[in-house]
Amino acid sequence: MAVSGASLVPILLGLGISLASAHSPKEVECILFNEEYMTCKWGSGQTLTANYSLYYWYGNKSPVVECQQYLWEHSVRIGCRFEQREIIQFQPFHVRVNASQDGRTLEIPSNCMELQNLVKPEAPVNLTIRNMSSNQLQLTWSSPYPKAHCLEHVVKYKSNKDTSWMKQEVKGDIFSFPSVDYEKYYTFYVRSKINNYCGSTQLWSEWSVPVFWGSNATSKGMADEHLQLFWIHTVLIPIASCLLLLVLVVLLVRMERVWVIIMPRIPNPSKNFDDLFITHNGDFQEWVGVPKDVVESFKPNYSESICHVSELPYEPFQDSSTHLPGVPGPQEHGPYKNSYVGA
Repeated sequence: MAVSGASLVPILLGLGISLASAHSPKEVECILFNEEYMTCKWGSGQTLTANYSLYYWYGNKSPVVECQQYLWEHSVRIGCRFEQREIIQFQPFHVRVNASQDGRTLEIPSNCMELQNLVKPEAPVNLTIRNMSSNQLQLTWSSPYPKAHCLEHVVKYKSNKDTSWMKQEVKGDIFSFPSVDYEKYYTFYVRSKINNYCGSTQLWSEWSVPVFWGSNATSKGMADEHLQLFWIHTVLIPIASCLLLLVLVVLLVRMERVWVIIMPRIPNPSKNFDDLFITHNGDFQEWVGVPKDVVESFKPNYSESICHVSELPYEPFQDSSTHLPGVPGPQEHGPYKNSYVGA
């Protein structure tokens, strides 16, 4: 059968849209986390390449609003995040996601949703075990979810000698374990979800942090080992680092003191004599502080007469025949004539 060119164009366009839709996300999944924020994602587990835009509205006549906070992965929009102020429960919630690629716009279908049925609470916290009697334990916990009366819980527990986990549904936040074996070591978990009075959902929270009870040496030893590692990494290592740093600082200070003792600095004596030459003009006795009366005691306090001594030149002996009368002969005077003036 022959097909005309005019009729072939719609067929090819429809085939192209169908092929593009085959690689596009099938639906939008929304989860309201603990009534604090909500995420709506599309294409989970797929490689997305198109440019996606999300629009939403409540009821039938509300204005259509585009997502204000997109979620990105590899530079492609994969979802939208809604803050608490944008969330309205117990009203029909409509979502439309458009994908633009190669000049064509595709729409990801989605059903009308009720947000109270999409709540996923946070995991329980503060698990505590108490001994109520010789063979009975009581497990309690608390939930970060703001409406505790809207929750139901499941407790999962197992001993070190069991091969499978036991699960027990609990309406409140107390679980009683009627019979325990003191030779076993038990592990407990708890998770929560919204009950049928506040919504219709199968979204369970994550399992809580486990709590342990028992006296088995092997299992308890493993738990103690984990606890010891926790204390070592979070407490002991930081404290030891601080102490080591403090010891190094003290050693550095003491090494500086020891170095000063071993190799003392040589003093500069010139500064000690500045006062001698500048202030006292080189007077050593004044500089050292010798009293003036002591200085005066060393000065002479008496006077002496002047004594003149002179020598005459040598004269040869004369003959007695030529001796003049009245002049003493050589027997009377020596070869020198002395003159003395005394006191």
